[in-house]
Amino acid sequence: MAIELRVLGQVELRIDGRLVEVGHARQRCVLAVLLVEANRVVTVEQLLDRVWGDRLPYKARRVASNYASRLRRVLAGEASIVRQGGGYVLRVDPEVVDLHRFRMLVEQARGSDDERALALLEEAAGLWRGEAFEGLDTPWITAVREGLARERFAVDVDRVDLALARGRHAELCAELAERADAHPLDERVAGQLMLALYRNGRQAEAFLRFESIRARLADEVGADPGPELRELHRRILDTDPVLGPTAMVDAPQQLPAPPVFTGRAAELMLLDETLAATAGPVLISAIGGTGGIGKTWLALAWAHRHLDRFPDGQLFVDLHGFSPTQEPMAPAVAVRGFLDALGVDPGRVPADLDAQAALYRSLVAGKRILVMLDNAATAEQVVPLLPGSPTCTVLVTGRALLPSLIDRHGARHLRLDVLDRAEASALLAARLGANRVAAEPDAVDDLVELCGGHPLALSITARDAATRPGLPLAEVAAELRELGLEMLDHGSDPAASLPAVLSWSLRRLTDEHRTVFGLLGIAPGPDISLPAAISLTDLPPARARKALSALEEASLLERRPGGRYVMHDLVRAYAATTVDDLPADVWKTALTRVMDFHLHTALAAARLLEPHRQLLQPGSPAPDVHPLPLPDSAAAMAWMQAEHPTLLATQRAAVAHGRHHVVWHLAQALDALHFRRGRLRDAVTTWQAALDAAVHLPDPATRIRAHRLLGRAHAQLGQHEESSRHLDQALALAVRDHNAVEQAYTHLVLASAGEQRGDYRQALDHARHALALLRTLGLPVWEAVALNAVGWLAARLGDFDTARDQCHAALVLYRRHHDRGGEAATLDSLGFIADHTGDHRRAVDHYHQALALLRTLGHTYDVADTLDKLGHAHSALGQPDQARAAWKEALELYREQGRSTDAERVHQQLDAPVAPER
Repeated sequence: MAIELRVLGQVELRIDGRLVEVGHARQRCVLAVLLVEANRVVTVEQLLDRVWGDRLPYKARRVASNYASRLRRVLAGEASIVRQGGGYVLRVDPEVVDLHRFRMLVEQARGSDDERALALLEEAAGLWRGEAFEGLDTPWITAVREGLARERFAVDVDRVDLALARGRHAELCAELAERADAHPLDERVAGQLMLALYRNGRQAEAFLRFESIRARLADEVGADPGPELRELHRRILDTDPVLGPTAMVDAPQQLPAPPVFTGRAAELMLLDETLAATAGPVLISAIGGTGGIGKTWLALAWAHRHLDRFPDGQLFVDLHGFSPTQEPMAPAVAVRGFLDALGVDPGRVPADLDAQAALYRSLVAGKRILVMLDNAATAEQVVPLLPGSPTCTVLVTGRALLPSLIDRHGARHLRLDVLDRAEASALLAARLGANRVAAEPDAVDDLVELCGGHPLALSITARDAATRPGLPLAEVAAELRELGLEMLDHGSDPAASLPAVLSWSLRRLTDEHRTVFGLLGIAPGPDISLPAAISLTDLPPARARKALSALEEASLLERRPGGRYVMHDLVRAYAATTVDDLPADVWKTALTRVMDFHLHTALAAARLLEPHRQLLQPGSPAPDVHPLPLPDSAAAMAWMQAEHPTLLATQRAAVAHGRHHVVWHLAQALDALHFRRGRLRDAVTTWQAALDAAVHLPDPATRIRAHRLLGRAHAQLGQHEESSRHLDQALALAVRDHNAVEQAYTHLVLASAGEQRGDYRQALDHARHALALLRTLGLPVWEAVALNAVGWLAARLGDFDTARDQCHAALVLYRRHHDRGGEAATLDSLGFIADHTGDHRRAVDHYHQALALLRTLGHTYDVADTLDKLGHAHSALGQPDQARAAWKEALELYREQGRSTDAERVHQQLDAPVAPER
């Protein structure tokens, strides 16, 4: 186990390269005292004085003892804190404490030849990460920090002398300028800077530096520069050849060739803005589609367009974070490659990684260099390669999020999504030729859609089409639709195979996270919520959340607003293939759990939305499935809307897996949403599936209800022949089974269907038949439904007295049983009656009351109809502005709901003149 203890910067403990939390500031201060005095006894009195000074805590000795005990538990076996001689001693190898290693290296350098001494001093300098004990502040800490700063300064000027003697002036200018500004009266530093500037061909700047220190010495000390500095100045004036500059290493030009690149204009602009606004690295990662999303393409395209910004060179390394044939590159290998590119003599390269990184930072300091770190897997790969100078620009690409790079090093994050339709089409045109793409626009649209805008998928498809120039693009699209991922696979070249590229992202995941990835691939729906993912995976909430976060950090999953997680379609397709590696019972049980979660939560929502509706029960959910608790009808409607695509997909999955009761009960659960929001085509689809499933279910009521509600949906779509067939079948089955309740319900739907056809008398007969049955069944809310139906249809036939009486009776029942939806429907009927009997103001009042309830309940389908009627009432009152406002809103809703006939009628009403109020 490798341990590192650090005070030359923040006080830190690292074990095997991993940062270990030491504790709060006082506890870190205790550790700092013990580290400075490593292997020497620190008495309790000394410890208290150095950590707390004159502000001792209550029971100070006990507090100090507690801190020592906590640190003892944190440290690994190679370091220990023991009581000795009335105090504490930290027993540790001095080599693992950066302060003591720094002093040992300096001592070794004093007895070595110049080359060896320089390497040792550079290694020593590389141990510093900032000022000593950063973030801690006590009188003792301050005094020791100042002493260490003086030690560091003395070592640095010795190191610079050795480096200048070996022709290293090019890398030292920025460092020396900063040191000279910090120590404006130090003649040795001024001389070093003057010599470095002169050897870099900056003779005028060297003279200015001499004049600056000469003036300051005169003003502040009243003296002239010493003889050594004056002699150096003279030799520079005389261009002494002994001082002459050495040849400079050519600027590295390591960028690969620019890619064939289209689109990404917004990302390129954002990259311009980001790099202009920050001195830190920029991390380019993927969103929703991991490998092949175009991270490297974007970085290289931007770099080649801005080469003029990097006159001192460009460094590039592929870190092989996700590679089919290689392990991720060690930072030491990458740093050594950069040192070679910067012309460092192999004999001068330090052995220690920290020293190598320090040398690398020194070489690029003050230079305008681009550093591109491609395909990074971890922050540990990246951090040693980050320059310390704000003049350098760093681009990091990788599939993983690398959060510590963002948190600790201020990296700005640019995440790439798939290409939009225009960009994807442009990519195909660039690869296939504009004429071929323009000749088959529909096929191009199909290819873009099938590839989901994924750049690698599009490139593979374009390559396939380009190698078969005589093949119509429509046939390529048909082949891609049929074969899917199989067509995007290229076994002989993994880098040209989308499944292979995606598979590399799985290598760094745990077995559990790979299992979750596969299960998400088969979960029904375009996305998934955390509660559903918990049921799918059968993991505790914390572990499920952690697994989703791991997949998100690997760019295999994207979290969207509302706590929903989504995969790119092609990533999902690949994920589904990985479940073949799981036992069949694992994924089948997982699919059962997530289906049951959605089914039972949907039924709970339906009960809240329609508390008076009698729902058939599907039995208990699978073990360990916990439906989502929904507090009220508003939450139920919000959940149903958010999950609607997933619920439809769940029903389709249930059909595919023969789970007939899930198919049927999902149609039942979705019914309230479909009819409230006018999603009638969805209602037809779900009830047709339910009718097919009912054949396999033992309860005969399932067939009756499926026929009835399928007939209802067809009727509201104006498909009267289909509607009549299903409603007649429903009534016949209900009569055969002596099911009076279903007979009543079916008569109500037959009444509605008759009204849709304009046959009000037959519709009224059905409504009265339903009312007669319901009065004997003890179902008061459904009796109110029938009363309102009778009243409404009587009004349509001009019998307004009967209509008014029936609707008032319905309103009493609805309000008594707190059915706000029924109350709204009856107020709508009363508004119609008032409007058609000349009481237009009362009609407006009824319609407004109905609308308030309908909007609260989310009944947008009925809101449109009521607004249409409200417009007529305002028109009758000669209120054109109010009439048009109501009709405009109704028109918008009709169009949203696909009700073209109603939309056209209202459009004509808007064009017709409305008489002004008299």
